[in-house]
Amino acid sequence: MGKRIWMVYSMLLVGIISFAQQNGKIDADSADKFRKYLPDVTVVGRYSKSDYQQMPEIVGTNIYAGKKSTLIVLDNVQGNVVNNTMRQVLAKVPGIHIWESDPSGIQIGIAARGLSPNRSWEFNVRQNGYDIAADPFGYPEAYYNPQLQAVQRIEIVRGQGSLQYGPQFGGLVNYILRNGSEINKPVEFETQQTVGSNGLFNSFNAVGGKKGKVNYYSFFDHRNGNGWRENSQYSTNSGFGTVTYNFSNKFSLTAEVMLSHMRTQQPGGLTDEQLQQDAQQSFRSRNWFDITWATPAVIANYQISEKARWNTKLFGTIGDRNSVGFLQSITTKDSINPATLNYNNRTVLLDQYRNYGLESRIITDYFLGKMNNTISGGIRLYTGTTHRKADGVGTTGTGYDISVIGNFPRDIEFDSRNAAAFVENIFRISDKLLIIPGLRYEWLEGAASGRNGYAADGSEILLQNIQRSRSFLLAGIGAEYHITKGTELYTNLTQAYRPIQFANLQAPPTTDVVDPDLEDAKGYNFDLGYRGKVNSYLQFDVSVFYLQYNNRVGTITPAGASYRLITNVGSSTSKGFEGYIEFNPIRAFTKSLKTDLILFGSYGYTDATYSGDHKDANTKGKKVENAPVNIFRGGISAGYKGFLLTGQLSYVSESYSDANNTQTPSSNGQNGLIPAYTVIDLTATYKFSKNLNIKAGINNLTDERYFTRRAGGYPGPGALPADGRTFFVSVGAKF
Repeated sequence: MGKRIWMVYSMLLVGIISFAQQNGKIDADSADKFRKYLPDVTVVGRYSKSDYQQMPEIVGTNIYAGKKSTLIVLDNVQGNVVNNTMRQVLAKVPGIHIWESDPSGIQIGIAARGLSPNRSWEFNVRQNGYDIAADPFGYPEAYYNPQLQAVQRIEIVRGQGSLQYGPQFGGLVNYILRNGSEINKPVEFETQQTVGSNGLFNSFNAVGGKKGKVNYYSFFDHRNGNGWRENSQYSTNSGFGTVTYNFSNKFSLTAEVMLSHMRTQQPGGLTDEQLQQDAQQSFRSRNWFDITWATPAVIANYQISEKARWNTKLFGTIGDRNSVGFLQSITTKDSINPATLNYNNRTVLLDQYRNYGLESRIITDYFLGKMNNTISGGIRLYTGTTHRKADGVGTTGTGYDISVIGNFPRDIEFDSRNAAAFVENIFRISDKLLIIPGLRYEWLEGAASGRNGYAADGSEILLQNIQRSRSFLLAGIGAEYHITKGTELYTNLTQAYRPIQFANLQAPPTTDVVDPDLEDAKGYNFDLGYRGKVNSYLQFDVSVFYLQYNNRVGTITPAGASYRLITNVGSSTSKGFEGYIEFNPIRAFTKSLKTDLILFGSYGYTDATYSGDHKDANTKGKKVENAPVNIFRGGISAGYKGFLLTGQLSYVSESYSDANNTQTPSSNGQNGLIPAYTVIDLTATYKFSKNLNIKAGINNLTDERYFTRRAGGYPGPGALPADGRTFFVSVGAKF
């Protein structure tokens, strides 16, 4: 299968290069007339003061025309970037639902359009354009996310993003790290030191420079604190290094690696009654979570001609996820056993992820008649292995200790293989109208093998011999119509899919059966919107969407059967509205350059419902879980010279925690309604000069008590309170 993909790519490469060679004969002025082309994403929005930008039609080898897309510029974000407070960072992206249950924002959980925010697993999560999730096909949870102080930009693409990036239904989230490309001297040093509530200390230090044909950049980030709740201390360390050698003005080679380690004490969940009594209390002091992550990559860029470029990434994800704790319901007390005078043994869970991939893309302009069009194509090859050891009998201690007594009952290996090819084209029908069709071919293989436990007689219970191999074609089409120089209508209709997950292949043979006809979840996204800018004082993006999610995977008990069947249980539909507007009255009505006033609001309306064809009668026609109907975020920023004060309000309406739409909270806090909540944040920044600044902020100004999720296992079980009022102060300098 890999050879077949390479043949397709070779043919595509030859064809596109021939286009590029022909373009060398085209007059540059006529070609550039219709093109918004940015050769490197690092320049996007660099000189803008706004943290929200619309993605250009083309960046690097990627096409964004016709797509619902957003670019968040971290340098301009007025919020708590140190603590990865995503409700502030993504405040201007409408409809983003955020789980806030980890101390200091160690793990980021976001979603949109009625999908689950669980470690952002409904998005294709990337760093510098390559995968960083545990396994993007079988286990797409993003246990690692880069520290946002090290991030230069965040790309978010919904809808048609599936053609260029593959799974998932949510689209793409791409964290673009700082790489020092803007530094024009041999050495530049940057530091940001932060202190805050609950023992927060963060130290971010970076050095970069350029000399001759080499530019480099590296940083080290340390963060630790006690957490807002009891038993929630944490510590993280991240280091990154990148070196680029420019062999010529056309060809460059970059080598980079990120190393990250995080350890956090998990305070566990609460019942609703306990949460109302004291949301800071904890009844779990022996639960720990430990993540070690490495993401090496080699990236080649070649400017084939003035209008054609080629990019290839060779990357890996080497991760370990370890946890140890007492996992019983929160209604079961974790106390010393009077018979042994010790705590009960904890449970140990270990995962190892070893994934490697290659993506190669090429893009060029070409002419049909007098119109300058653009074609982009590429391939992807991927292999991944997850080794899971679970249910180990751990120690009776209290600290982080993953040693076990005897063997792990479950010892399983999951394998993923993927090969894909895509092509996308911008047809510029006129100066105003663009049509963007695309195709993506996917080949997937997933397998599971190993021991799933022990029988009563001590014999091994082996997994069913399960392997799934399949291939299919995704298609999509988008369009843009430029009404004015700065505004446009856009639309797209694109197929998407979500692969069969590892959990769906891990069926206990004594109780569960995997449907031999089990299929990947498939469906489509539709967007229709109007966006743009009016001079320098108004920008907006308003749209409607429709997401059809077919072949959802679930578990049912067939009539008269003594087993549970893991199968495709039906579909869900999400439809709604996403709108964003930002207005600067100072720029609109005066010529003042010293004073700034920015008003903004983003609103997402989502109606997500399980369809009537659902095989599970309990969920048929009910609301999708973790899908608030209304999400509003708004704010105001006022500034004079180097001072800027920003206030933000975030409102999220109620949602259900389970597909049965349970209203009354269960006694263990794992099911029930998740109430609506409103949070207010304040942030102030003063820039003494372009190289020296101070920032301070108060999160959750009114000390609201709320929670965003209920968990059945880690990091619960139970309702997981979000942080109350906290503050931070940060000083930064460049030399």
